[in-house]
Amino acid sequence: MAEEKMHTEEVQQDIDSESVAVEDVDAEVESVDNELDNELALKQAQLDEVQGKYDELNNRFLRVQADMDNLRRRVSKEREADRKYRAQSVIEEILPAIDNFGRALAVDPNKDGNESLLKGMEMVYRQLLDGLKKEGLEEIEAVGAEFDPHLHQAVMQVEDDNYGANIVVEELQKGYKLNDRVIRPSMVKVNQ
Repeated sequence: MAEEKMHTEEVQQDIDSESVAVEDVDAEVESVDNELDNELALKQAQLDEVQGKYDELNNRFLRVQADMDNLRRRVSKEREADRKYRAQSVIEEILPAIDNFGRALAVDPNKDGNESLLKGMEMVYRQLLDGLKKEGLEEIEAVGAEFDPHLHQAVMQVEDDNYGANIVVEELQKGYKLNDRVIRPSMVKVNQ
């Protein structure tokens, strides 16, 4: 019996020491678990920070890319406009000469007997106009058209029963467009 009691005490001691060891292991596991949770939280915070920086950089990249696309489109439009209207300043300088040619051609050729001179001037006039038309110059239609302040400059108003209200009666100076841009409006008389 004493042996049995001793054996029971030894078993009890073994159980107690094992339960202490299990408690130590549980405490160690909980400590490691807490460390892992802390490390996981730290890594998650670092990941969130990196993800935030990535999102910010990605947004900046997309904005820069959109700005570059807009810049390309704008430069392309500006180049197209430059190409389309490159002759405007030259044409503006030549228009007064064309006007004078037109006035000279309006003189009655039979009056002074200068028919050959008049024909020569008419050829030069036509040649100038044809060359400018190739560059995109076109005359603005005026007489009989409805007055348009974008195309016509009214310098006089008249009352004429042969025309409707707000209709151009007479063109005093031709107007011109280069492609779709008005470079000089027609000076006109408008019916009231």
